[in-house]
Amino acid sequence: MGVGRFVYTPILPLMHAQAGLSAGDGAHLATANYVGYLVGALAGILAPALVRSPVLLRASLLVLIGTLAAMPLTHATEVWVVLRLLAGVASALIFVIAVSSLLSHLREHPAHLPGWAFGGVGAGIALSGLLVLALRSTADWRAAWWASAVLAAVLAAGAWNLRPESAPVSVPEATGAADRPAPRPHRWFTALFASYTLEGVGYIVAGTFLVAAIEQGSPGRAGSGAWVLVGVAAVPSSALWSWLGRRWSRPGLLLIALAVQAVGIALPALVGGVTAALVSAVLFGATFIGISTLALATGAHLQFPRSVALLTAGYSVGQIAGPLVVAPLLRHGYHQALLVAAAVVLAAAAAAAVLRIGFPGLGGSRRTPVVVRRSTPKAPTRDRTGA
Repeated sequence: MGVGRFVYTPILPLMHAQAGLSAGDGAHLATANYVGYLVGALAGILAPALVRSPVLLRASLLVLIGTLAAMPLTHATEVWVVLRLLAGVASALIFVIAVSSLLSHLREHPAHLPGWAFGGVGAGIALSGLLVLALRSTADWRAAWWASAVLAAVLAAGAWNLRPESAPVSVPEATGAADRPAPRPHRWFTALFASYTLEGVGYIVAGTFLVAAIEQGSPGRAGSGAWVLVGVAAVPSSALWSWLGRRWSRPGLLLIALAVQAVGIALPALVGGVTAALVSAVLFGATFIGISTLALATGAHLQFPRSVALLTAGYSVGQIAGPLVVAPLLRHGYHQALLVAAAVVLAAAAAAAVLRIGFPGLGGSRRTPVVVRRSTPKAPTRDRTGA
């Protein structure tokens, strides 16, 4: 999924230079992919049986590979839009099925294991960056797409026998959560929702145009190399932020992660050179998956109904809006777009600060010890809408 969804970012400069793709059309292709992702995510939410279908998993893997292989077969922007739309739908379904499988089969295992599995997205980003970096001096944009399809096929073979979740299960809460006073979630969930939606806008602008922006100021292989670093930094990020979230306030960590990400996004636009580009890549890669981990966990902790579904929808809408918001700026290059994205992420940090003020200790394990209470007559159930 990391390859199928994010290989477009390092290939985009090649398509600009060799396939005649304009900056505006490049933004439209990105938007089509994010619309498809929203459609796939909503399908997984509204039809839970899809999440338990091995047939759908395998069909989605094949569709994703097919869309990658078909990109070089045409120069028609309209066809590219359809292919990226289908890739988005397939990516979302693969992600939803894989996450449900993780939460089902690793329920009794340490919490960091799902975090490392989420790092597979980062590994896919790193592999796609390495692939394009290796091909830049010897092949064109077509070869990059075909090679990415081959890479996705190899990874799909490893995922072919993944066992989806077998049945929906309500698990009694085994911690001391039943003894905590329930928060008044509506006002504070609004702040979290605003923060996560704004993050969707800012993150996706960087996730789409970071390589092109870096290569605008540092020609050569700096952009593709930076994208590899984004993936490498993303691999451990979910496990790391999850571990931190068990010890410190999640809203506080969310605020920190958003501020760090804003700096990383703005850096290539403010400071030229390879060093700034590489630092930007590390800061961005180390935070974007971690922010999702923290936001979804915070939403579940607030006990707001269907919090994960709502947050995912807001995040997806933000991803759709991001490229459209900055599209008018792209005729002058990508630096202005990155600055706008950084400002939006700072606004997300401001919303997280509101949540931090309202719930300074939300999350963490030091405040409430882990206690098993079997005598509680009505133990709450875990939010299993997906994470």
